[in-house]
Amino acid sequence: MKQYDVVVIGAGAAGLFCAAQLGQNGKSVVVLDNGKKIGRKILMSGGGFCNFTNLEVTPNHYLSQNPHFVKSALSRYTQWDFISLVATYRISYHEKELGQLFCDESSQQIVDLLQAECEKGKVDIQLRQAVTSVEKIANLFHIQTACGGYQTENLVIATGGLSMSGLGASPFGYKIAEQFGLPIVPVRASLVPFTWKESDKPFASLSGIALPVRVTSQNQSFYNQMLFTHRGVSGPAILQISNYWEMGKTVEIDLLPTESILTILDELRRSSPKLMLKTVLNRYLPKKLVELWFEQKQLKDKIIAELSKSELNFLEQFIHHWHFLPNGTEGYRTAEVTMGGVDTHHISSKTMEVNEVKGLYFIGEVLDVTGWLGGYNFQWAWSSAFACATGILAK
Repeated sequence: MKQYDVVVIGAGAAGLFCAAQLGQNGKSVVVLDNGKKIGRKILMSGGGFCNFTNLEVTPNHYLSQNPHFVKSALSRYTQWDFISLVATYRISYHEKELGQLFCDESSQQIVDLLQAECEKGKVDIQLRQAVTSVEKIANLFHIQTACGGYQTENLVIATGGLSMSGLGASPFGYKIAEQFGLPIVPVRASLVPFTWKESDKPFASLSGIALPVRVTSQNQSFYNQMLFTHRGVSGPAILQISNYWEMGKTVEIDLLPTESILTILDELRRSSPKLMLKTVLNRYLPKKLVELWFEQKQLKDKIIAELSKSELNFLEQFIHHWHFLPNGTEGYRTAEVTMGGVDTHHISSKTMEVNEVKGLYFIGEVLDVTGWLGGYNFQWAWSSAFACATGILAK
């Protein structure tokens, strides 16, 4: 068996960054991954431009059953630290919206950065290495793959979640946690589009149409774009709220979040009383959406001066308080992250080490930590990896 100071399982954002920190500080490190190349999920992220962090990162941008867990790691390796590293590699980037930072050229630049950082630390990266077993004998972990065995005092699990299943995602990290007696917070797909119920299928004809909305669920609200798709609704507003939505619950959508339909109609009833309702709605909302409402007889066209108080109240509810009941989500195939994971009550927030199993560490998405859309999950990868590396180096 080959012996290393540290074995990292998973060549994604967290695993590579952790390995690089350790290698550059004199530790012998091997990274094992079952894939053909490193950073597969990074390459796909942000539409191929990698939303690598956010200008504003706080613990409030994360969900976990242990909400204070993220504070220590986020404070010790911040977004500014990673931005500084990006700058040293002369990677040009831009702020898209809401503090989200993307590479100007390609996600490949972040993968190249991580590879270069690992090369600086003489990290041994072994690909197509499916791990078949892990056991701890005395103070050493024995890791077996189809190609050979490895021994180490420090084992870092950075295998991610179940999202983007086409990129080799697996429940391996959860199985290792359970093997060593750690509970798993139930997992589900998140940052994910919603799908239609059968009764909402007519909306599929609006596929490709986007509009700004305010979407609310479980007392959490987001203002951003919503996109109609063949299968349901997507877009940043929907992905964000999917972190908070529970199966069987409705989502409230305000289709005209920066205006009041009652104020608009009140003013027009004085200035242009003979306008038709459909004409007014076409001025403020996508015409295809308005057309569909009238085709489906959800609304009736009439002169706005003739709208009764009850009809006005109905319109206000219809446009500003659409209670949409999703059939479900698109699942792990398109989900950006996995909600839930290894229960952080059993993990040191300072070092990412398992409290009950010395030398075993979990970092990144495999943990029960889920960030908002907008670079927060990558920042958790960098911060948790740094905390883990710092913990191992301090031994």
